Amino acid sequence: MKLRIPVFPVLLAATTALLPSIALADTLQARPGDPAWMHLGADALLWAHIAGGAIGMITGVVALAVRKGQRVHRAAGSVFFLAMFVAYAIGAGVAPFLETGQRPNFVAGIMALYLLVSGAAAARRRDVKAGAPEVIGLIVALSIAAAGVLFMRIGAASPSGTVDGSPPQAFLLFTIAGAFAAAGELHVLVRKLLPNVSRIARHLWRMCFSLFIASGSFFLGQMQVFPEALQQSVLLPVLALAPLPVMLFWLGKVHFDEWRRQRPKAAVA
Repeated sequence: MKLRIPVFPVLLAATTALLPSIALADTLQARPGDPAWMHLGADALLWAHIAGGAIGMITGVVALAVRKGQRVHRAAGSVFFLAMFVAYAIGAGVAPFLETGQRPNFVAGIMALYLLVSGAAAARRRDVKAGAPEVIGLIVALSIAAAGVLFMRIGAASPSGTVDGSPPQAFLLFTIAGAFAAAGELHVLVRKLLPNVSRIARHLWRMCFSLFIASGSFFLGQMQVFPEALQQSVLLPVLALAPLPVMLFWLGKVHFDEWRRQRPKAAVA
């Protein structure tokens, strides 16, 4: 009998327990006059967020580069999931408690978590059947898409033209990804059972898009940590967007391989 540890509740509880340490902070740092435990909690969250993101991006690249379904791919994928879950959970959990506006970051964190969890589930479940997870996923995906539309309207009506510093055009990402994910959940609910090629495609695009959220947040959202020469080059945008063409390549390969496998059957029939 295998012992299954409920990873999500454990990590969620741990993150929630540490949230008071960064409440009302401008960043993941306690204020000078706060107690020592608040400083320790804030530092722990900050470094866990940074380490999770760094490890997640590295193992995500490994998982994309190696042969799919093999031992290295599965190991890298497992580490990617755990590391990015920690990074995203902290980012989404902390955002509402910061002094500066963090509404876009909160929604981005929820979207990244949703795609990460549902993408990993598609790999672990050999049979993706219609059920409660897909209904919940549909609600989450539609909420993300609606948040994107709402933010675009708020930004357009704002004197600054932004929402918490982000331009309205940036929220098109929420709307597109949310709508696409919602269509995927509806696809499962209507078909009741996904064929294997659709299951693999579901896993691929969700994990890759989750990685793209991380790469975009790092290479474009934290450009100040890079040398000025890199900030003015095209390298950072290229690295930020890299998961998307890789995602398209693997999606195309999966469907092409399936089409090639089906050709002999069609010819015989």
